[in-house]
This record gives sequence, structure tokens and C-alpha cells, in this order.
Amino acid sequence: MAGIPESTPVSRVRDAKQALKPDLVQSIESGIRTKYRDRRSNTARIRQGEWFFVPAPQVRVELLLVLRNEPIARGGGKPHVCEELYRFGGETVYVSPGAPNGLTGEQYRALSEGERSLWNWRVMRRNPKVYVRGRVRHHDHKTVVLDGWHEVLSNTENLSHAMRNVAFLD
Repeated sequence: MAGIPESTPVSRVRDAKQALKPDLVQSIESGIRTKYRDRRSNTARIRQGEWFFVPAPQVRVELLLVLRNEPIARGGGKPHVCEELYRFGGETVYVSPGAPNGLTGEQYRALSEGERSLWNWRVMRRNPKVYVRGRVRHHDHKTVVLDGWHEVLSNTENLSHAMRNVAFLD
């Protein structure tokens, strides 16, 4: 199940699948025959669940900042585990079961000490730039193996009204 952004009305399954692709994925797939665009993998990208992995041979990573067996998730879902992950940018947020999409520092500091003590909080980054390589595992999906660095992009369901409170947390 996925929420389709209301800005992209659809009437066919093929249109819904296209509407869930981020703009970058749609643009790099423009030269690919239509019948190959809905596959889990094509020459432009690989998809696993809600994540798209786009080859990024030009990216330069700081090897000391590469994390091993790092999860990626969106607001409370089961995480996908990436063999190697490099991230930068994004917004620092405080995440707990009571705030699965995270609170900004200002929102967190506005909570009383009693409200803060109700949960265990984790500091995470919302909407960072993320690159992965190696195996990406998830209980519900076949493991994918990414040769070289790939940019991680989420599908567009978070743009739908029904899914507006879903965030990419890392």
C-alpha cells in the first residue's frame, strides 16, 4: 500500500507506479523503454520497497564517516539495513515512540522535563543526503547488492495527504 500524491492524479496502476518515483528517478529513466521502467531494477536504478538506489559514481565519501550495517527507515517502519552507508546534511531531530518523525531541537527543548522523561530519545537526521553500497537487507524484500555508491531516494508517498506525517530518518 502506498499513498499517491494528490498533485499527480492517476487512473491506472502504471501511472501510480510512475507517480511514486522521485523526480530524479523519472528523469534518468526517460531514455528507458516503458516496459522496463516498472521493474525492480533497470539500467537507471534499483528499487527495494519504498527506496530507490541511483548509481552515483561521482560521489566522494569520507571513508572515516562510512557506517556499517546502518538502518534506513521512514517514520516507524521496519528499517532496511545497509552494509555501508555515508550520510551528510539534513536536519537534526529527536526521535522517540511518541515522536516517530522527530522533533526539532526547538520543539524538543519546549517539552517539559516530565514530557521528555516519558520516552527514550534518539538523535537522528531528517532528510539527509544518503549514499550506500554493498548489501541492502530487509525482512520483507529480496536482498539487493549495490556495486559502487548509490544515492538513496525515498518514493513520493510522503507527499500525499494521507502520508504527510511520514519522514525519512537516518
